[in-house]
Amino acid sequence: MRNIVHRHLGKVVAGAAIAVAGTAVMVGITLPGTAGADDTAGGTAGGRGAQQAAQSAGEGQAAVPPGVVEQAPAQGEKGTGRDPLTEDEMKRVERIALSRQPRGSGEDVDGDRGPQRLGVDLAEPEAGELGDAKAPRRAEVSFYDYRDDTLVTRTVNLDTGKVERTASQQGVQPPLSRDEANEAARLLIADPLGAGLKADYKDATGKELTSPDQLLLNSMVYRAAPGAQPAVLDQCGEHRCVRLFPKVKNGPWIDARSLVVDLSARKVGELAD
Repeated sequence: MRNIVHRHLGKVVAGAAIAVAGTAVMVGITLPGTAGADDTAGGTAGGRGAQQAAQSAGEGQAAVPPGVVEQAPAQGEKGTGRDPLTEDEMKRVERIALSRQPRGSGEDVDGDRGPQRLGVDLAEPEAGELGDAKAPRRAEVSFYDYRDDTLVTRTVNLDTGKVERTASQQGVQPPLSRDEANEAARLLIADPLGAGLKADYKDATGKELTSPDQLLLNSMVYRAAPGAQPAVLDQCGEHRCVRLFPKVKNGPWIDARSLVVDLSARKVGELAD
C-alpha cells in the first residue's frame, strides 16, 4: 500500500480525526460517516428461520398481517404559533425580503447580482407577545452581501407580509451555506495550493478532481489570528473565509486543514504549521 500521508499537502485521513486538530480556534462540528456504506448483513438465515416457523404453525391459525406504514400528512402552506416554518413560508419570506433590495445592489459568492442567501429562521416573539396565542409569526431572513462584506437580516411578519426590521452588520460571520462551501472548493481546486488535494483524490479514486460535486464537504468560518497566518489571510473575519473538510464520496477524508479560502477576495492561503 502506498503511503500517501507524507507525499501530499492534503493528506488522506480516516474518519473525523481531522476535525479536532488545527491551529485556529474552531467551533466543533460533526462529520458524517462514510457515505454509501453497505451495512446489510446475512438475511438468509433469518429467512430460513421465518419459513420454518411458518411451517410448524398449526392449521387454522390466522396469519399475521403485514405492518402498514402511514404516509406523513402533507405539509400545509402556513404554520401556526411556534410551529417550524413550512417550505411555502420560507420561499415567501425570502421573496418578500429580496423585494426590499434595490435593483442591481448586492453581490453573491459567485459575483452575481444580489446578496448571497444564507438561511431563514422562525423569529422569537416580541417581549409583549410572550404567551399570546394570537401573536403574529415572524421569520428572520439572512443574506451576505459580498460587495461590502455585510450581513443583512430582515424580519418579515408572516401575517402582514411586511418587512418590519432590517439590520446590517459587518465583521459578523454566521455559518456558511452549501453554495459558499462549493464555491470555496471550486476556488481551491483551481488554485496551485490545491495540488495536494487533487493528488490525494487521484490516489484514492484513480480519477482527476475537477469539480466540488466529486466531494462531500463540511466547512467552517475561519477568522484571522495575529501572527498565525500569511498576510493574504489577515482580513479573514472582516472577509468571508472558509476552512474545508473534504471527503471523497464513498471514500476517505482528505486533510485540507492548512488551507483557507478567502471568498471575499477569492484567494487561497496556507497556514503555517
